[in-house]
Amino acid sequence: MSTLQTGLQGKVALITGSTSGIGLATAHVLAEQGCHIVLHGLMDHDEGQTLAAEFRAQYQINTFFSNADLREANCIHEFIDNAVNALGSIDILVNNAGIQHTQDVAHFPIEKWNDIIAINLSAAFHTIQQVIPAMAEKGWGRIINIASVHGLVASANKVAYCAAKHGIVGLTKVVAIECAEQGITVNAICPGWVDTPLIGKQIDSIASDKSLSYDEAKYQLVTSKQPLPEMLAPRQIGEFVLFLCGGAARGITGSSLPMDGAWTAQ
Repeated sequence: MSTLQTGLQGKVALITGSTSGIGLATAHVLAEQGCHIVLHGLMDHDEGQTLAAEFRAQYQINTFFSNADLREANCIHEFIDNAVNALGSIDILVNNAGIQHTQDVAHFPIEKWNDIIAINLSAAFHTIQQVIPAMAEKGWGRIINIASVHGLVASANKVAYCAAKHGIVGLTKVVAIECAEQGITVNAICPGWVDTPLIGKQIDSIASDKSLSYDEAKYQLVTSKQPLPEMLAPRQIGEFVLFLCGGAARGITGSSLPMDGAWTAQ
C-alpha cells in the first residue's frame, strides 16, 4: 500500500480506461489515499456498478462508473457532468484510455485511424477542456495524460497510435503553459513496455512462432527496444501518477516523463 499523502484525501479522481490495466492499477493507488474515484471503461453497466461497489467497500470512498463512448464529444461532456453531479468535482484527471491497431500506413484502415485519434487524443482534449474551469476556480488541479514512449519516438506500423501520442505530448505542453498560474499542473507519462494482458498475447505469439519459452519470448520482445530487460507493472505507473499529484511535484508541469527502461536514451 502507498504511503498516505496528506492533502489528497477527499479529492475526486477521474481515470479513463480504469476497468483494467494501467487505469485500474492507478484507481487502486489513488483510492488508497482516500480519493473518491470515477471509474470508466469497456464494461456493461452492471459489471461497472459491481466494480464501483467493490472500491467503495474496500476503501470506504465514494465512486461513480461510466462506460461512455470516448469517440463522441457529447458522450464525454455528459459523462463528466454526471460524475461531477454525483461526486461534487473533478480534482485529478488521468487520461489513460487508449486503443491500438498495427498496420503499414498504405493499408491502414481509415476507421481505425479515426477511432484511435478520437479515443487516444481528442478525448483528452474534451475532458481537459471541461474540467479546467472548476480546477482554476479552486486553484488546484492535477492532469496526468498517459502518453507512451511512442509520444517521443516512432515504430513502424503504428501510424495512428504514434500520431495520437505525439499529439498528447503537445497537448500537455500547451495546457501546462496556459494553466501555470492557476494551481494546475499538467504532465504526460510516457511508458515503454508494460505488463498487461494485451502484451501477454503478443509474447505468446512470438513464443509460438519462434519455438521459444514464454520467458525467452518476453526477453526478446522487451530488449528489441529497451536496454532494461523488464516490463513495468501497471501499479508502478499508478505510483508515478500519485507522485505527480503530491506536493513534491508542484514544480513539475508541461513535462513528458519517460518510464521506458532507457528506450529513448539510445
